[in-house]
Amino acid sequence: MEQLSADIVAVCKQLYGTDVSVDMTRPDEQFGDYATNVALQLAKPLAKPPREIATQIADQLQERGIDASVAGPGFINVRLGDAVLVDEASSATRKPQLYGGKTVVAEYSDLNAFKQAHVGHLYTTIVGDVLSRLYEAAGAQVHRVNFGGDVGLHVAKNMWAILRFLGGENPEGLEQVSGDLRQRMAWLSARYVEGSQAYDSDEAAKAEIISTNRRVYDLHDQDDHSSAFAHIYWTCREWSYEYFKLFYDDLQVSQFERYYPESVTAPEGLRVVLEQLQKGVYSRSDGAVVFDGEQYGLHTRVFINSQGLPTYETKDVGLSIQKWRDYQFDESLIITGSDIVEYMKVVLKSIEQFEPQLAERTKHLTHGNVKLAGGVKMSSRLGNGLIPEDVLTAARAANRAATGKDDESAVLAAVKYAF
Repeated sequence: MEQLSADIVAVCKQLYGTDVSVDMTRPDEQFGDYATNVALQLAKPLAKPPREIATQIADQLQERGIDASVAGPGFINVRLGDAVLVDEASSATRKPQLYGGKTVVAEYSDLNAFKQAHVGHLYTTIVGDVLSRLYEAAGAQVHRVNFGGDVGLHVAKNMWAILRFLGGENPEGLEQVSGDLRQRMAWLSARYVEGSQAYDSDEAAKAEIISTNRRVYDLHDQDDHSSAFAHIYWTCREWSYEYFKLFYDDLQVSQFERYYPESVTAPEGLRVVLEQLQKGVYSRSDGAVVFDGEQYGLHTRVFINSQGLPTYETKDVGLSIQKWRDYQFDESLIITGSDIVEYMKVVLKSIEQFEPQLAERTKHLTHGNVKLAGGVKMSSRLGNGLIPEDVLTAARAANRAATGKDDESAVLAAVKYAF
């Protein structure tokens, strides 16, 4: 746009011997890429009809290879050619290397084991991949990392329902589940919905799920890979990880350098929170450990529940500590939907009390959330999520209808551009 404005200024100087200030706006798509009212500005001092001036300027721009046309009383609309757009896009690599020599950790996507990805994961994966590439173009060494739940209540709900489906701790029963990864994840997601519904409606089931939650944590603490319960757990977790790779391959985005499971960050987070509890950063409340955010204009959140288990907050503390230890970054990006802004403020404020440099170098970047028609929020717990494959299938059908052919690169480009 700067070059276009300079061309218009030069044309006005050439035609009328006068200096002008050019304001460029973005019109409706049907009128072009940019528009200017410079002819209307010149009409009075030149004592000429603005449309006549606009026509003269547009003709000169056309001679310079710029697609310009006149509209209305004297507006000049400009359409940018493919060559200009390609040059502008590629110019990103010619920008100053503002992050040259800096280490950036980009955490995004954050798929959870035992659950199918939904369109929100598609959204944040695309945004995270684009931002990572921009940081690389600015000279940064970017480490792409992923964080997801392989322990916690959602896993317990899933394991409870899986055991019911298999008729008990019967790992051989998993052989009846399809070998197709997408179908396996659909099967796991169905179990999660069953477990969630039971947890919400049946007190006996809720108690069993809470007990299962403890068993999953114990499984990790004891490094159990031999019991029937453990065999079921590790098999289903491996299905999830294989599906993650397939998901990223389908999107043609960069694979992740490291995946931090909650089972790894939780012990570190527990150690740190309990240590800082003794120093007064955290406090006890009704048998739980909390961070009092009210004193900082935030809200109070639980970091260790009354059963002694770490919450998401403590797992995020452990994750931040581990990323800092692994990379000693200049900047850490956490890319998520905008629904956890206040949550992250509390987590980072708590970390600031004992690792101020880490908190200062961490940036939480958010994007919007995808909702269903009528503004309904998707929930894997309710089973009403839109999965990425649905979006890609719809885009492929639209591309086929518009062009009569299958072009996966065009499909992916359209989906990424839309988000």
